[in-house]
Amino acid sequence: MGWVTVADRVNIGLVCLFMMLWSVSGIGVNWGTQASHPLPPDTIVRLLRDNGFQRVKLFDADYDTLKTLGKTGIEVMVGIPNDMLAIVGGSMKAAEKWVAKNVTQHITSNNVNIRYVAVGNEPFLETYNGSYLGITFPALRNIQSALVKAGHNNQVKVTVPLNADVYESTNGSPSGGDFRADIHDIMLTIVNFLSLSASPFTVNIYPFISLYSDPNFPVEYAFFDGNASPVSDGGTLYYNMFDANLDTLAHALQKNGFADLPIIVGEIGWPTDGDRNANTEYARRFNQGFMSHISGGRGTPMRPGPIDAYLFSLIDEDAKSIAPGNFERHWGIFTFDGQAKYPLNLGTTNSGALIPAKGVQYLERKWCVMKPSARLDDPQVEPSVSFACGSADCTCLGYGTSCGNLDARGNISYAFNSYFQKNNQLEEACKFPNVSMITKTDPTPTDGNCKFHIMIQPYYGSAGWYGQKPLGLTSVLLLVFSLVL
Repeated sequence: MGWVTVADRVNIGLVCLFMMLWSVSGIGVNWGTQASHPLPPDTIVRLLRDNGFQRVKLFDADYDTLKTLGKTGIEVMVGIPNDMLAIVGGSMKAAEKWVAKNVTQHITSNNVNIRYVAVGNEPFLETYNGSYLGITFPALRNIQSALVKAGHNNQVKVTVPLNADVYESTNGSPSGGDFRADIHDIMLTIVNFLSLSASPFTVNIYPFISLYSDPNFPVEYAFFDGNASPVSDGGTLYYNMFDANLDTLAHALQKNGFADLPIIVGEIGWPTDGDRNANTEYARRFNQGFMSHISGGRGTPMRPGPIDAYLFSLIDEDAKSIAPGNFERHWGIFTFDGQAKYPLNLGTTNSGALIPAKGVQYLERKWCVMKPSARLDDPQVEPSVSFACGSADCTCLGYGTSCGNLDARGNISYAFNSYFQKNNQLEEACKFPNVSMITKTDPTPTDGNCKFHIMIQPYYGSAGWYGQKPLGLTSVLLLVFSLVL
């Protein structure tokens, strides 16, 4: 810490006082838009307001999204995607241009309550193999300088949402917390910069991922019911993974001289499909338990007091990468069309229940299914299903999923319908050679949680089509022709 001057120490003291006064109330939520058919921004903003969300975290700076948040009072964390880090980190002019377009314009012209700029999203994930190690801090520094130059630095703070894998424990307990050895120096550089600029450390914590990755992980330790055997850390008892994880970070910060740096939980939640442990009951139990856990404001052993957190996430995203697992498309507390998945009391509505999206417009009530006359051993079935699932979303199929109990014909119909709906019910999108047909009879099973969805109507904003574009007629015909050959 030899680079910290006396003046810096005075500034740090002022920073700590400022951050104590920088209070945030209410639960936040992540609003992701990686969907083939996202709901219009005005529908989402009404959903946020109806459910009492006072803070929202975005992953980009879409103009229509930000403009729609104007005059709502909702506090916004706007995001810079990882693929833009090199641009704003490599050019001060580019950083100033980004701030002018995505912060200044919306604050001054649209009255958007922007409070944070998220520089990147989990850029130090080990799976990225160091791709963003050299460009994240320059981007953070340039954006902060641009905010200062634009006069926003008192209202808008920079942060870097990081995965919990940036720290580890040397003794298996929170007290052994320190930053990962391979990124220790860059983490200290970033943490020091956040401290000097009165900015918070943002971390994403996912007990579900621990359960998904380790079959021996104690299930009850992921939840907040107090049913797990506590873990003792020098006499301090931890009854759930969240507290232990957050305190591992707190110890890492303390060990490196930043005991008072504010922490925001940027993402926390539980998926509802795509894995045997991803279901509505576990998701309800986890999210309701988390809300109850933080509602008293008691915090964790290392960080007593209120916890600032953003649930992950508001709504399902059917175009997300499933490289981490099929569950990635099912983190929402609402379905893709804004319907509540399970009872959840956020403490923000008079009814104590989630309020669904209003005014959602759907396509026609029709589905694409396997022809009753088609044989399961038809040679066109396998390539057709493979193509449909590869182009659409079949993550609800498989062991332990919501549609895991479908028979063979049901699985095939589900795949066909997913592709058909994604392509706006284009007739040619249901022409799998001799094995598919369009029906107006809902194929959804009468028992269980499996649902054959009807897609919502596409949304066209100021930049044109929003979401993942469906295939055009020519493309569909070419693909169908390729299946015939």
